[in-house]
Amino acid sequence: MTELDGSGAATGPLKGGPRRRAARTGGGRGVPLPLLLPALIGLAFLIVPLIALLVRAPWRSLPELLTSAEVWQALQLSLVCATAATAVSLVLGVPLAWLLARVEFPGRGLVRALVTLPLVLPPVVGGVALLMALGRNGIIGKSLDDWFGITLPFTTTGVVIAEAFVAMPFLVISVEGTLRAADPRFEEAAATLGASRFTAFRRVTLPLIAPGIAAGAVLAWARALGEFGATITFAGNFPGRTQTMPLAVYLALQSDPEAAIALSLVLLAVSIAVLAGLRDRWMKAG
Repeated sequence: MTELDGSGAATGPLKGGPRRRAARTGGGRGVPLPLLLPALIGLAFLIVPLIALLVRAPWRSLPELLTSAEVWQALQLSLVCATAATAVSLVLGVPLAWLLARVEFPGRGLVRALVTLPLVLPPVVGGVALLMALGRNGIIGKSLDDWFGITLPFTTTGVVIAEAFVAMPFLVISVEGTLRAADPRFEEAAATLGASRFTAFRRVTLPLIAPGIAAGAVLAWARALGEFGATITFAGNFPGRTQTMPLAVYLALQSDPEAAIALSLVLLAVSIAVLAGLRDRWMKAG
């Protein structure tokens, strides 16, 4: 039972119990209808299309569709390019995230905004921007073509570049947030013991932020796997060379809807796997 001390405050095992339970249940009152109704509509809006995809899926012919040469070719290319784009994002994005989190320099806020810009930039615009920069007549691509004979657009390498362009911000945001949450005193302690800044980063910081790097890499890989707009604009849609799964879905939808649904199911399964893999991290964060 609840007891009162001399000041009238509650003591004993039930101290604060009803108040805490009331806070968790919204004060013991029911959910207001003006909030419940749009919440349920929003939930249905997000879930019903996915249910429709599952209902209309050609389950009997699904194995045959997924093992066809065209589908397997697009799937294999997508997996290879998404993995390569994630590797590029790791090599470039982790140092960039460290720079944004640990180094004070003029215009850091502007740089952070530019780094995250591909998150909100329409993918087609990103593809056009890549063409203007790395195309044969681009400000960098022209020199690459004239001096080294390197052509990036409409190649498999172009697919990797387009996917890395849209996926890297996910990695940078995740790693930067983890770096800001990590205690910098460990790095300072390593420095006092004679370690260089790079050694402290490699031996101390990287193990601390490994979960954030892993989460960011998974998000970047999933984003790269589903990239469409920048890829078709910068790399084109050539079967066996630049046709990834999203592009194959778009093409199959015009001639073979069942194949388009089958490919969509593969992408849906990958997305669910990503969410399941990150569930523990999100629950801990909550």
